[in-house]
Amino acid sequence: MGFFKHLKGSFSSHESSSSSAAAQNQLPAWTPAPEISHKFGLWNEAPEDEYEAAEDFCRQYPPEPPRLLPSDGIERINAEGCKAWGLEYPISPRFSGKITRGEKSYPAVIRVETGDKCKDVSILSDLPLIAGLYDIQGKQGVYYEVHINRMDGLIAIGTSCRPYPAWRLPGWNRLSAGLHLDDLRKFFEDPDGGRDYTDDLSRVRNGDTIGCGYEFATGALFYTFNGMRLPNAFTGIYLPRHLHDVFAAIGVEGRCEFEVNFGGELFRWKEGNEWAWRVEGHVGRMVGAGIPGDEDLPAYSG
Repeated sequence: MGFFKHLKGSFSSHESSSSSAAAQNQLPAWTPAPEISHKFGLWNEAPEDEYEAAEDFCRQYPPEPPRLLPSDGIERINAEGCKAWGLEYPISPRFSGKITRGEKSYPAVIRVETGDKCKDVSILSDLPLIAGLYDIQGKQGVYYEVHINRMDGLIAIGTSCRPYPAWRLPGWNRLSAGLHLDDLRKFFEDPDGGRDYTDDLSRVRNGDTIGCGYEFATGALFYTFNGMRLPNAFTGIYLPRHLHDVFAAIGVEGRCEFEVNFGGELFRWKEGNEWAWRVEGHVGRMVGAGIPGDEDLPAYSG
């Protein structure tokens, strides 16, 4: 059953984009990741009824088109830079915890604390990391980090388009990617057990920092570990870029404590501190009506 669920999610989301990419013979085509796709999760298994409910949700609520930010949002970005980004408090009753701005020593990070009763839930950023209607301003990509203070349950780090079923972890459903820190498997629209990521990441402990980045030119999503860039997890996703608004997505289950940094404080991955990777120079900055060149990019197909 799980194998067919994976096929169903992949083909339904990307059938049209795959066809257009195939017509562009001069461009490299996306190829599936070489790692084995696991049918079952190593530790975390969601009930079948939650999968079915998520499928119904995605059928009922199609992906939102990219949107212009309201003027107050743009003003906030212009005034605060990366500090303008935050996390939306989940409306799901499954969330048990609190989301606050960091302490005095790190006021620009967002602190999340959850309790033992917290069930699988995704927390999305209040502003997009990738904004389809805005120019990339020559930037290389966008990036954010999560510092783990406690992980008695599960934390998953990634990206999602809206709307996303709040009771599902990042990477399990439509237009969502995630790295699950319990079994260190990567997911993209994969409701099953995910794929092994890299041997460079064998365990995540309290005090570690995991970063998540997206590269505009290749549509590659990658992770960092304590300041070291890891291999690309996926390539050719969220393309063409002008069709999507993509948000940071952090999944959590059980008792956890972590801090999210969108660039208000220095990143551990040093390259992320450069202008080329900072979110505030892309989101909210429009140049012209079109986005030249995106139509020539390869599209993801599962």
